[in-house]
Amino acid sequence: MTGYGKASREMNGKKFTVEIRSLNSRQLDLNLRIPSAYREVEADFRSLATALIQRGKADISVSLDNTADSKPETRIDKELVKYYYSELRQLSTELNEKENDLLALVFRMPEVVTTSSVSASEDEVLMLKELVNEAAGSFDDFRKTEGATLKKDMLSRVQLIMNYLNEIEPFENERTDNVRARLMKAIEEHVGKEKIDHDRFEQELIFYIEKLDITEEKTRLKTHCDYFSKTSDEDGSGRKLGFISQEMGREINTIGSKANHAEMQKKVVQMKDELEKIKEQLNNIL
Repeated sequence: MTGYGKASREMNGKKFTVEIRSLNSRQLDLNLRIPSAYREVEADFRSLATALIQRGKADISVSLDNTADSKPETRIDKELVKYYYSELRQLSTELNEKENDLLALVFRMPEVVTTSSVSASEDEVLMLKELVNEAAGSFDDFRKTEGATLKKDMLSRVQLIMNYLNEIEPFENERTDNVRARLMKAIEEHVGKEKIDHDRFEQELIFYIEKLDITEEKTRLKTHCDYFSKTSDEDGSGRKLGFISQEMGREINTIGSKANHAEMQKKVVQMKDELEKIKEQLNNIL
């Protein structure tokens, strides 16, 4: 599932912010961005985040904003600026090139602008770990809310499958009558009405209709739907729900292959449509 969490706090004249964003992924793919002054504890933050997030393509950014009083000292080496500028200007003249904003180019040269380093204190590192925990908690709440929405949607579709399954039942007796009439007409056309052995016909008809019987498939599909609903209450049940949905699909396909009735086929198509939407939602939580 997607997720988002954020936490921020100020300490020693600095504002620290931790943001966690994730997209669905079967494994944990963690990308951590952290200020250079805190690189020495990056491994600790990564381990902490891994334990808290567990799964997903996650981006964690730790940003640092300094207040006016605590901004690091920035120094421009004026002599170096003059040297670079003179050299570039002379080179432009020798090459007969236009002098296009040489000063902007100078400021991109090495060592022209230097900033005093910012070191991480133990208190700041501890506070950052707390922020990671806090952001992960917010992130987890976000995913739980989304999970509840996905669960509600999937269960409503499971109920629709059950409804469509119940709507099939009235067509089953009608199907038997249609099969009887169709077979009788075919036999009459091929052997003649007067030559039909009605007792034998009834025996063969029963055998044929038994092949089209979907009682077992309906029972199993209802069981799978109930099991899906119960399993959805379990933590970390995404994969299990995926397996159950596959079993639901098998029963629906078998019902479709045995339907032999246009209206029953329509209901099967509707059940397949709802099942595909369930599988799409499962892809967001697997």
